[in-house]
Amino acid sequence: MNKVILMGRLTRDPDVRYSQGENSMAIARYTLAVDRRFNRGGDENNTDFINIVAFGKAGEFAEKYLHKGTKVLVTGRIQTGSYTNKDGQKVYTTDVVAEDQEFAESKNASSGEGGSGNYTRSSAPVAADGDFMSIPEGIVEELPFS
Repeated sequence: MNKVILMGRLTRDPDVRYSQGENSMAIARYTLAVDRRFNRGGDENNTDFINIVAFGKAGEFAEKYLHKGTKVLVTGRIQTGSYTNKDGQKVYTTDVVAEDQEFAESKNASSGEGGSGNYTRSSAPVAADGDFMSIPEGIVEELPFS
């Protein structure tokens, strides 16, 4: 099974191009900065930069909604390849082909203005690592989804 789930922030706006031909397709490429959960060496940098490519509707979504700094959850598969560069050297590539892309935080949270609804970011319970929050008892009926 080849399945990848990543959460991180875009390091730059997606580079979107369209294929040639009568059925042109969007091809979006971007890099996701993914923090490692465990720190093994103290003060060393614990961020991986993963190349993502999204085709078709997923590429159009990336073009329209994803921007530098956006925190996203990407589900996809690893794809390897190779090509010969202009100097005649073989170059090996590893990309994650995005099958699903979702926002991992609200637009307000990314701009520091608080959350949506009746709760602001400062009053909502947040986990120690800051990624997820617990839903308080009695609030489930107020959520727009369940």
